[in-house]
Amino acid sequence: MIGSLRGRLSSKQAPQIVVECSGVGYQVETPMSTFLELPELGSDLFLYTHLLVREDAQILYGFKTEDERLMFRTLLKVNRVGAKLALGILSAMSTNDFRRCVELEDTTAMSKIPGVGKKTAERLIIEMRDRIDAATPAGGKVRLTVVASPRNEAVDALVALGYKPKEVQKLIAALDIEDKSAEDIIRLALKQAAR
Repeated sequence: MIGSLRGRLSSKQAPQIVVECSGVGYQVETPMSTFLELPELGSDLFLYTHLLVREDAQILYGFKTEDERLMFRTLLKVNRVGAKLALGILSAMSTNDFRRCVELEDTTAMSKIPGVGKKTAERLIIEMRDRIDAATPAGGKVRLTVVASPRNEAVDALVALGYKPKEVQKLIAALDIEDKSAEDIIRLALKQAAR
């Protein structure tokens, strides 16, 4: 198993790169989160890797952080999630955002990922719910740092008020929240819940 690569970045064409290590060029596929943070060509590079061996191919995947690699490996254990979809998930959202979607059962945000429909989002949430702690480095808790948005603030506030995450997602999904403040979203959601 190839656990990591340290070498020179000799080629990059999304999502593939080539890392040259002691005269050997390793072709590596990366999520966009890693690809967008690559240094200039010719620069030194370190990647955590995962080697996937199939009947017809051996594919090396590279990640900037151990957290991304661990999440990738955990996603591969989910029924009907292959490497392509796992890379797509990590390309579309950070590992912390993904954890947040699972914990809040946010199928709406998850179904915005290319290749993830409503049913796949529901399956991901159900299957990842029990695995999300294992998909955290050293089994420790990762502090969720999600970009503050009115929607996220409203969700957090409603959960703090005692609503279940699934209820909150249903309430907010039924509202037109575009260009609304967190306070407005909360007010509308509470009115919706009172009906």
